[in-house]
Amino acid sequence: MAHTRSALKKIRQAERRRRRNQMIRSRVKTLIKKARALIEAGRLEQAGLAVGNAVSALDKAAEKGVLHRNNAARRKSRLVRRYNNAFRSAPPAA
Repeated sequence: MAHTRSALKKIRQAERRRRRNQMIRSRVKTLIKKARALIEAGRLEQAGLAVGNAVSALDKAAEKGVLHRNNAARRKSRLVRRYNNAFRSAPPAA
């Protein structure tokens, strides 16, 4: 265990950051899962909004340093590609 005041403070800061990062990562995962579920269900309107929310959360996580920017870019690319492939072949609603 740390003895100096500065080391104790660093431990407190690290724990605070760990909890914040965990919360952000969990939120990103949840939004991606929701978007993928709506895409699989074929619900175009809701899926579009969910994909937008997930992309926004990924951008924010990368901006805060929770995720590496390339990791966020890869996840966004895969999600949007899945969305586009699912609804490209869908007939237009009449």
